[in-house]
Amino acid sequence: MSTESHTAAATAAPAHEAKGTWRFFVFSAIGIFMFFVPITIGDANTIPLDHLVSAIQDYAAPVVPFAILALVALGTARPFVTGSWRASTTRTIFAVLNVVGLVVALLMITSSAPAWLAAEGIGPFLWDKLVIPVGLIVPVGAVFLALLVGYGLMEFVGVIVQPIMRPIFRTPGRSAVDAVASFVGSYSLGLLITNRVYREGKYSAREAAIIATGFSTVSATFMIIVAKTLGIMDLWLTYFFGTLVVTFIVTAITVWIPPLSRIADDYHPEATPQPEELVTRDRLGTAWREAKATLAEVPGFWSNIWSNLRDGTLMAAAILPSILSVGLIGLLLAEHTPVFDWLGWIFVPFTWAAQLPEPVLAGKSVALGVVEMFLPAVQAAGIDSLVTRFVVAVVAVSQIIFFSAMVPCILATDIPLKIWHLVVVWFQRVVLTILVAAPVAHVLL
Repeated sequence: MSTESHTAAATAAPAHEAKGTWRFFVFSAIGIFMFFVPITIGDANTIPLDHLVSAIQDYAAPVVPFAILALVALGTARPFVTGSWRASTTRTIFAVLNVVGLVVALLMITSSAPAWLAAEGIGPFLWDKLVIPVGLIVPVGAVFLALLVGYGLMEFVGVIVQPIMRPIFRTPGRSAVDAVASFVGSYSLGLLITNRVYREGKYSAREAAIIATGFSTVSATFMIIVAKTLGIMDLWLTYFFGTLVVTFIVTAITVWIPPLSRIADDYHPEATPQPEELVTRDRLGTAWREAKATLAEVPGFWSNIWSNLRDGTLMAAAILPSILSVGLIGLLLAEHTPVFDWLGWIFVPFTWAAQLPEPVLAGKSVALGVVEMFLPAVQAAGIDSLVTRFVVAVVAVSQIIFFSAMVPCILATDIPLKIWHLVVVWFQRVVLTILVAAPVAHVLL
């Protein structure tokens, strides 16, 4: 924002302050509560948004599968209705794969799947553990997302943490909100935030790509499942904070090397660029002025809610068919072919150099992560070495990119990332995580 804009915003702010400043505190507080404050209800301790989605899943159980099927159908039909399937070879391939995803959804919902698809770790895993939760949390989360990022909180936090985010991660200060939302919420919500801010012209293409591949990892709640599977729950705090630190160290390295470093620093073609100005003094005052300037421009409450709900619904519709097709192909390859046994050998030099016990099995385990982030934990559960299990657990989260859900989520956004970008960044993140996490594990465990 230019100096003139700052002045105009500061001049305009008092007119809005009497009737509108409360929105920053009230709506932002509701958003923070829904995304960032774990509470215990029954036996579950998680964020309120997760509780809400679980309640919908429980109390609307007869309706939910049909609502998800409708989203899959919408996501399958939309590229053909809009003609976007012709835009590129990748979009054409995914449009065809969406049809496969719709067929899989119909087979699952009618309980008529063949035995190979009905196998517990294939169709039911995709449908119950990925498609239904993602199909609910993205639209529902989008409603509360409007409160979290629409009323000045992102701009306020962005100015405060700018000295950390810009020099280390090459992203605006406001991206810190993305990072935290991903860790306590989910990668799909983090990507929803990133895509919205990119489309508003507040992130450049490179910044959005860095955030999508560096911060939008799985949630802390899913990390608990990984820790339980690998038998390291007694090390939960070490695992959680160790993973947090390692993930951000790896991100701080990958942003300076290709392919991320070579993505154009351009803005969304339909947005008015709003780059974050560097602040060198009166940081708190500038943060508050930025927040008030956003408040002065925000649309009406219901208009904002509807806009976010619509975006969340369309994003969920774009993601779900891909999860059911791309995810299915990956799981079948992992289950029935030696492809990932071969791929695992690529990582053996690194697991050996990091002095991990059972380096070959560790290599195969981390290779499976490109299909689904949970598979490394399943593969490594029988490894005796605590150090190896710990490192695999960290890799499962820090790798960030996996084809069963994350890749379809990214490709459903406007962020200009290609599949080869994602594969290369995945490889970089796995190697770097092994090399960074292993010394930590050897020292701490």
